[in-house]
Amino acid sequence: MSIIYEHEPLQLYKNYEKACADFPNTKIYFDKVLSTFPEFGLETTYQESLTIIQKRAFQLANLGIQKREKVMVYKSSAVDTYLLACAISYLGAIPLMTSAHLPASIIDTFFERLEDAWLIYDDETAEKVMLLQEKNKAKAVSIQEIQEQIETITPFVSLDTNEISYMTHTSGTTGIPKLIAHSANSMGWRTAFQKSIFSKMEEKGILAFHISPVHSRFNIGMSSLMSLGFPYLAIKDPSIQNIEKLLRQFQPIGIETHPNNFVQWATLAKRRPELFEHTRYYHSTFDAINKETMATFLKTNRMKNGIYLQIYGQSECGPAIIRKHTLESLLGINIRNMGVGFEHFTKARIATNNGTLLPINTPGNIQLYSKGRALTYFKEDERFQENVYDEWWDTGDFGMMNDNGELLLHDRQVDLVETLESTLAIEDYLLDHLPFLEEVVIIRDNHGYPQPIIAITDGEFFQEELWFKAIENLPHLNEPMIMDYDKIPRTATMKVQRRELEQLLFGSN
Repeated sequence: MSIIYEHEPLQLYKNYEKACADFPNTKIYFDKVLSTFPEFGLETTYQESLTIIQKRAFQLANLGIQKREKVMVYKSSAVDTYLLACAISYLGAIPLMTSAHLPASIIDTFFERLEDAWLIYDDETAEKVMLLQEKNKAKAVSIQEIQEQIETITPFVSLDTNEISYMTHTSGTTGIPKLIAHSANSMGWRTAFQKSIFSKMEEKGILAFHISPVHSRFNIGMSSLMSLGFPYLAIKDPSIQNIEKLLRQFQPIGIETHPNNFVQWATLAKRRPELFEHTRYYHSTFDAINKETMATFLKTNRMKNGIYLQIYGQSECGPAIIRKHTLESLLGINIRNMGVGFEHFTKARIATNNGTLLPINTPGNIQLYSKGRALTYFKEDERFQENVYDEWWDTGDFGMMNDNGELLLHDRQVDLVETLESTLAIEDYLLDHLPFLEEVVIIRDNHGYPQPIIAITDGEFFQEELWFKAIENLPHLNEPMIMDYDKIPRTATMKVQRRELEQLLFGSN
């Protein structure tokens, strides 16, 4: 039975503690031993994990981390990033989830904004930490140093539910990332939204996920699934070989990852569909995903009742616009149709640059209403307020509302190519129709013309005849440029850094 959950403030440690009290023996699985919590091995339970999280909190207290101090968690991408944030929040300190992709120069910039912060790092980020300014290195501690500390027993420390208690950063696709500040109350609205979505699932089996732990999506997803007592599998290694092994072993009922990971895993779903036959629920946020990729996974379900839930949102607003896809619904759908807002939590509208509401079927700026909107950009509130139109947030995306009140996404405002209505729609179309493609990204060349960048699926080759047949009725596209999938610059959530790609290939446009 589906439930619409009421708002409760989200305090990371307290939420974890309550989930452990409610579901102490629920299992947690890992595909790799976690550097911060090697005690877990590859399997633990809610209650067992809480004991070690509290131990880390006491060790952090011995280092001197105190209430309201900011702590950058700058380490390899794995679930222990989130578990470490729970330990930090026990002390009333404020975790800043920091992508391991970021260079030392940006970390130094973060230190300047935060003024007096700590930084926790591991082997993956150690070399970058050595490049930091000397004054910043002094507040950097390694995972090993933390584990060697004695435990200073200290009571749980709470913050006011409306003050900053958690920070993430923007993807940095268009420059230096902004620091997004969240409160227990703002995050609580997002978990109420997410728990309400989870409640629609008809069974409580293992949920598998591989998403960036520094994204606010990770925090909301983890906090919500644990509140409802789901066992989960945290995937660190997204390689096809590892995914094949994990699916055979765990048979999860639900999988969440970035759209680009689904695109990569689609080759496995086509080759070994039986591996996915027990998975009924698929979920992605971040970027949109093409129709053929969704259909590939939905076809594998043995009961033919698979559901692909696509959620459109932003870090500043959280999950916002939802659409449920099935094999039947995909047949006639415009995949740029993101769907509608959810209950009383969220909604969308289209407006001009000055915030004037536009009529239906008129392209313009996508603005979102979300009860879970973040507080501000830390030390850059003016930049945050530039996007605020009373209760509405301008996403920086371009699209329109149709007659049914559904949101159609066209492009990022900064990515608009003058000759194309929607680069995303063309990318989807090409991925759907050309199986030899692993990735398509359309950027602007030196003259502003649409330049396709393509990656070829392993074992395939570029088929020129099929390419030109597919694009014959499309607006003009330059001759495609072929790149290795791994050479295309991406953020921590696997979004293509389009501006960086333009700079790499064409210099400054």
